[in-house]
Amino acid sequence: MDFFKNFFIKQSGSSFKKELKNLLGFKPGNISLYKTALTHRSVREATDENNERLEYLGDAILSAMIADYLYKRYPYREEGFLTEMRSKMVNRQQLNEIALRMGLKKVTLFNKMDGSLKVSQIFGNTLEALVGAIYLDHGYKKASKWVLDCIILPHMFMDDLENLEINHKNKLYGWANKNGRVLEFETLNEKLENGRRLFTVAAMLDGKNIAEGKAFNKKDASQIAAQVAVEKLGIINADSIAEE
Repeated sequence: MDFFKNFFIKQSGSSFKKELKNLLGFKPGNISLYKTALTHRSVREATDENNERLEYLGDAILSAMIADYLYKRYPYREEGFLTEMRSKMVNRQQLNEIALRMGLKKVTLFNKMDGSLKVSQIFGNTLEALVGAIYLDHGYKKASKWVLDCIILPHMFMDDLENLEINHKNKLYGWANKNGRVLEFETLNEKLENGRRLFTVAAMLDGKNIAEGKAFNKKDASQIAAQVAVEKLGIINADSIAEE
């Protein structure tokens, strides 16, 4: 626990404020908001001390900002296209990778001894919490500009996203149907990890386990398993079918 104590001492000092200003690109007002946004529940379980509420708020705010951006960028595209593009932009894995590139891992407080966090997307969640904190600290307009300047423009390449297939289950189902194979997803294990359910889901091809995925909900676990299976089978293009 000395590490956590030292971290919070660091958070109260000028070095943390400097790191935060470098990350944000502006001087933060309510420092306590950002401390909460950068604190994972693995080290602070109290609702008002971890970033889950700010993550909830930031998720909604970020989704609205991206919807607004897409609406203006693609004035002649239909609702289905806009919805799919928004899903690609707020994809958990994508947000997690962006958060890591931004350096959020260095300033996020989490339990490094908790092995289950290795399969989660906590830094993407932290990024959403940070958006929530900026919104509460400086308002929608400032937060929207920050999202555009620091997340969308430098990290989200729209031409690439338009061609990106993020639903690996659909891709795998399409390949299986095309090749006369039977594909199923089976939950192999469900256990508690620090008060949260961790699921292990397998992609079963003709009754054989070909890949597994772990996550804190079945949907994400099955997508991870499907992604591993797609890579293992070397599937590049496949006819997609609607997921049940």
